[in-house]
Amino acid sequence: MGLSGAFPHIYVWTDIWQHAGWDSIIYLAALSAIDPTLYEAATVDGASRLQRIARIDLPLILPTACILLVLRAGNMMNVGFEKVYLMQNNLNAATSEIISTYTYKIGIISAQYSYSTAINLFNTLINLTLLMMVNYTTKRLNGSGLF
Repeated sequence: MGLSGAFPHIYVWTDIWQHAGWDSIIYLAALSAIDPTLYEAATVDGASRLQRIARIDLPLILPTACILLVLRAGNMMNVGFEKVYLMQNNLNAATSEIISTYTYKIGIISAQYSYSTAINLFNTLINLTLLMMVNYTTKRLNGSGLF
């Protein structure tokens, strides 16, 4: 954490590690919901393992993947204030400053409440726009979205 250039890499890899378990459980649940007779029919028809993955697994877990994409897009601007704030120090402050920590410093420490509220409102509007765009794209892609 002493190198400022290492902070983004450390944050990304800890985020991947944090969410890999949950995503794995969701994908395993989606795969277990696939009817086994589809695999048996594909095997009888002579489909290889890659063909079964491409023609059975991927199309049937695509709605689940799209829902997870929409949920991740909803949290894109909310990168986790607590984790960043706890990993932040004077050596990596230049690369670890995010909108949440900036509004905390401006709003709570500097007591500029209206300015920090305006920043968070703008952040929420950007996040809502991204969420709507990703949801619209997933609806166009496979017919299902979050709402």
